[in-house]
Order: sequence, then structure tokens, then C-alpha cells
Amino acid sequence: MAETHDLQARYLRPGTLQLTALPPLSLYVHLPWCLKKCPYCDFNSHEWRDGGTPPEAHYLDALRADLEAALPLVWGRRVHSIFIGGGTPSLFSPESIDRLLADVRARLPLEAGCEITLEANPGTFERDRFRGFRQAGVSRLSIGVQSFDDDKLKALGRVHDRAQARAAIEEAQQNFDTFNLDLMYALPGQTLAQCEADLREALAFAPPHLSVYHLTLEPNTYFAKFPPVVPDDDTASDMLDLITRLTGEAGMSRYEVSAYAKPGHACEHNLNYWRFGDYLGIGAGAHSKLSFPHRVIRQVRFREPARYMDAALAGSAVAQDDEVPRRELPFEFMLNALRLREGFELPRFTERTGLPLSAIQGGLDEAERRGLIEREGNSVRPSERGFDFLSDLQALFLADR
Repeated sequence: MAETHDLQARYLRPGTLQLTALPPLSLYVHLPWCLKKCPYCDFNSHEWRDGGTPPEAHYLDALRADLEAALPLVWGRRVHSIFIGGGTPSLFSPESIDRLLADVRARLPLEAGCEITLEANPGTFERDRFRGFRQAGVSRLSIGVQSFDDDKLKALGRVHDRAQARAAIEEAQQNFDTFNLDLMYALPGQTLAQCEADLREALAFAPPHLSVYHLTLEPNTYFAKFPPVVPDDDTASDMLDLITRLTGEAGMSRYEVSAYAKPGHACEHNLNYWRFGDYLGIGAGAHSKLSFPHRVIRQVRFREPARYMDAALAGSAVAQDDEVPRRELPFEFMLNALRLREGFELPRFTERTGLPLSAIQGGLDEAERRGLIEREGNSVRPSERGFDFLSDLQALFLADR
């Protein structure tokens, strides 16, 4: 605990930034175990190979200790959203999720109506399990469907099939007012017609929210070593056009590059990330971004679950702790804010980074010259072209350009 107070004193010392107000605070909780590691996954997830279930009680003890050690860094701040991710959080029992949320509520003040999301996979679905999560306090479920095509699910290494996916969605519909379906496109061997069939099957459930991701071959994954044959860029672009058109026809708006929602169902937790809000991350490998009056810092917890649990219970779960360099803040902010269709208000840049607008003026002028952004008063948002070439737009704000 003394180490945490030392860090707090270091964070509160004078510095070069001038943040006029602290941004909203979210809590991220990482539950790292899966039944099986997917070949495309580069998240901090670990197969549970020892039979039975993960050491839920011991891990929850570690999460509680981790949270208690971090409290001095967020004293007096209310939590606007909670996201329980993984891994496969739905491997944990509803009773464990209930205990987790009770531990959080006892230590952090939550905003009224705080959004609480839990990631769930159809392969861990049991009837009434989702109802148990709802009774524990989860208000939003995010279901990792990825595809309704059994052949594509096998190619992705998923442990569920189409029938399990449909049953899980039907159960979510009965217990949650808002939920998300995760889909992927540009899958191995996928045709445009197969992509359309996946999307139409998802939309038939009238989900309030859809996240649709292009399959990417991430470094240090099985697919990176043994890459499958995937659709070419032109076909993938046609798939994205199709996705945007069909979701629009279903009354959903593309409010972020990969996110589509009906009115009132955007993910508040992810919006806070994209608006450069703060988040405290607890759990194995979890990341935090926290603001103080004169600096923005990032933390990373120990990745390996056993080491994390030992370290957290000893009061030292943080493996890496760094202040974000002043010169990198413009890119950090724009990397997130430009993912949103709404863009951002210019005063938010200064409020969230503590930097003057001159820090991004050159990049904004170049982006406008290239037709990548639209400006109206204090509002900046990516143009249609900017959305299509988002990486090029974001790169204009790199420190070493």
C-alpha cells in the first residue's frame, strides 16, 4: 500500500500539462480463461487445461486486492461503466459475477444506471445462466457469435455451433433490454453471399447493437504462422459496404468504425474509451489509463494469471507504470476520437490532454486539405473518405511525422 501512496504523490506533483477537469472513469475487469484459444486471438487469454473450472474464488480474491490497492489513485471519482471482458467471462458462474460486482460496489461509487457489460460465448451457454448474470447486476451482454456458418466457426476455432449461437441469443433477448452481437467478416474462404447470410441471420434477431470486425491476422497468433486464405481487399470492401447498407436498413447507425447501434443502445463503456476518458483496469494483463491535473499515465497488470494472483494478493499487481509523453498525447487522443462518426469537439482535446489546440492544428489542416475530415464550428469529424482511410487520417497526428 505504501507503494501506491508513493505513486499517488508522484502523479500529483507539478508537471507540464494543465487538465482543467478529470474525464469520466470506467472500470475494466479481465477474466483471462477460455475453453480454447482461437487461432486469430491476440488477447491475454489462457486455455483452462486442468479440467473443471478456473480458480474463481482465488481469482476474485486477487481482483479485490488489486482494486483496493488502486483506490488511492481514483479517490472521489464515480464509475460510469463497467466492462467484464476476457478470455471468456461467462465461464465464471453467476454467483462469482455477483460476488465480483458486490466487491466493486463496496469499494467504488457507481453512477446511477451504470452500464455493466459482460462478454459471453455461446460455447459456455447454459439455459438460465444469462438470467443469473442479469440477477447479479449485469445490464448488458456481449455475445461472441462471430458467424452462423458452422464451417466458418470451425475455421475460426470456435467451440460453439450455429444452433448454440441462436439459443444463446434467444436467451439474451429474454433477459436483457440491451445486448451486443459480435460478428466477423472476411473470414477464410468467405464469399459475399455468405457474409450477407451471416448478417441477415444476425439482424433477424433485431439486436440493439452489433460489432462487426474484419478478421485480421495478428502477430503471435496461430493464423500469423499459418495464414488462411481470406478474401481480397476489394471483396472485403464490398462486404463492409453491404454491412453498412443492411444495418442502416435495419435502423442501426454506424456510430463507430466497427459498431452499429439502434438509438439509445450505443456502448457507453466503449464511447468513454473513444472519447479519451479514463479507465481503471484490474485483472491479469489489464490496462489502465488515468488522468491527473498535470499528467496522463498508463498501467499494465501482470499478464500470466498465476503470477498476477500472487502479485495482486501481495499488493503489487502493476507490472508496468508509465507517464504518457506529452508529444504522444495528440496521437493517443486522435487514435480514439477519430473512430467515432460524431468525431469530437475541439475543447475536449484540451480538456482531456491538457494541451493547447496548436498541438493538433497542423494535422487538422493537412487532414482537411486531403478531404479526410469535416469541420463545422468547434466540431471535427471524419469524412466518408476519412472513415475509409482511417489509418492514414490518424497517422497525420503521429509525433514523429
